[in-house]
Amino acid sequence: MSLTENVAALMRRVAAHEVMPRFRTLATDEIAEKSPGEVVTTADRESEQRLSEGLEALGLGARIVGEEAASRDPALLDRVGEGLVWLVDPLDGTANFAAGHGPFGMMVALVEDGVPLAGWMLDPQSGRLCHAERGKGAWCDGARVNARTSGSARPVAALATQFMSTAWRERVHASARRRFAQVPIPRCAAESYPRLVFGSNDVALFQRILPWDHAPGVLFLTEAGGHATHWNRAPYRVGGEGAGLLVAADARHWEVAAELLLVPGGALIDMETRAA
Repeated sequence: MSLTENVAALMRRVAAHEVMPRFRTLATDEIAEKSPGEVVTTADRESEQRLSEGLEALGLGARIVGEEAASRDPALLDRVGEGLVWLVDPLDGTANFAAGHGPFGMMVALVEDGVPLAGWMLDPQSGRLCHAERGKGAWCDGARVNARTSGSARPVAALATQFMSTAWRERVHASARRRFAQVPIPRCAAESYPRLVFGSNDVALFQRILPWDHAPGVLFLTEAGGHATHWNRAPYRVGGEGAGLLVAADARHWEVAAELLLVPGGALIDMETRAA
């Protein structure tokens, strides 16, 4: 099998054996708080272990940086933008999973010197697998896909502002309301990016950009024809100095959002400067 097929098969096996059997069956002692407001489950830990073992067995010689390993040893992120690296999010949307509902997903990316080369996002509930390769395109369940917009008169925006201060968050949403219809975020990046490609959302905003949450999704979106940059308008890079992400189903919707949020004095740039 090709690398793409091997990784996809590995993810499906791990989802079938470690994730879905625990969905809605977690015991109290299988859910823990790893940081204030953030939970981890047995499914996260076991899935990351199985994924890491499987990726190691592929023999690429890439370092493996998983979400749970990095939570135990933050030094793993010190050189995440250097060399060949596997990024692993074994259970994206853990809070949803622990609460007994979706969406939740599994994400893997292969990155070289901070540039995503390939990415996979699996929805364990539906079996939907989104995949992209740098310079080669994006696929869903083996079919080539191109990003499409919602077609709504007021484009649809999902803004992940939950980690901002109250004042900052209110200003961002007030600015966005001038041009966009805002919808709740799915609290799962493995769902956020497909929504942009498949016409549910036109724009998304992220403040916290942990690499395993975004490397697969940004690659999938951009290879499908969407647009993504850091808030300083620089191209997305794992381990780089760029803050936040503004992403959209196409360049036109990105420009509309950027005019509201990324210009000098805008809701993001101005407040980011004040916070610095």
